[in-house]
Amino acid sequence: MHRRKFIASAAAAVPLAIACKRQAVGPPNGLKLSVTCDMFRGSERRLPVDTIDRTDPRPDPGVQYTPDEGLALAKSLGYEGFEMFDWRDDRERTAYAAAMRKHGMAAVCITANKGVLAPGCSLTDPGEREGFLREIADASSVAAEFACQRLVVLTGPKREGMSRAEQMDSCVAGLREAVPILERAGTTIVVEPINTLVTRPGLFLAGAREGFKMLRRVDSPRVRLLFDIYHVQVTDGDLILQIRNNIDLIGHFQIGDHPGRMQPGTGEINYRNVFRAIYELQEAGKFDGYAGLEYHPSVPLPQTMAEVRQLATFS
Repeated sequence: MHRRKFIASAAAAVPLAIACKRQAVGPPNGLKLSVTCDMFRGSERRLPVDTIDRTDPRPDPGVQYTPDEGLALAKSLGYEGFEMFDWRDDRERTAYAAAMRKHGMAAVCITANKGVLAPGCSLTDPGEREGFLREIADASSVAAEFACQRLVVLTGPKREGMSRAEQMDSCVAGLREAVPILERAGTTIVVEPINTLVTRPGLFLAGAREGFKMLRRVDSPRVRLLFDIYHVQVTDGDLILQIRNNIDLIGHFQIGDHPGRMQPGTGEINYRNVFRAIYELQEAGKFDGYAGLEYHPSVPLPQTMAEVRQLATFS
């Protein structure tokens, strides 16, 4: 089902969307927000469903937005960026390039790996190092076309027959080898830990604490952490202190509540307080990046995007 066929069920979101649009005239006094393009894909969406009963909570799972429609919606609600479109798909890449120019939106980050498991280009396997560096070079070239500065990187799966220390050494070595490519291209890697308790059993890097230790060993401003608030809550908790104590190593945030990986307010995370902590660091000049929406909303997309814009805005 296309967006235009969804007018009736999305009607409840209109008053809030209009209010947020008015508020968004000029730069909002809050976090810089982005939205993952997967949230526009409807039934073609690739994000795992992490609800307790594994059922999709979206009231409108078949509704799709074209790149033009999706970025128009984001712009109208005070969002400044979009992220993680499929740059390997020529049609999608071309469509988002045109929509980005039309609506004046920023391409915040793209994914460098070929898939979550990073087939043939993982960091945990030294034998895939060449493949990893090739993907970083290719993604950096595309990023330059979009004036995009961040490349999302996943470490890949745990390896049988290798100790965790050996796999960590391989990750550190691979990231260090990527630094010259990043410096030439003006891009930055943001390494994403993904929880293995709910979402992706078998992946190597699951928590922010271990991720920060990895990045301190890499010791380069070109390698930072993608602090996905949902994943970190599942694995580590202690969100605000981790953010405050390691903001120098955080290059990007992503948003989702726990349990269920739905919109803020559906779970245990006090998102107003978390957003305020990030906003204070932003105001202090310690963070200049974005927070991107990446979840399955249990309300229509325009409604949840408007609500998050308000939640992340401070007067």
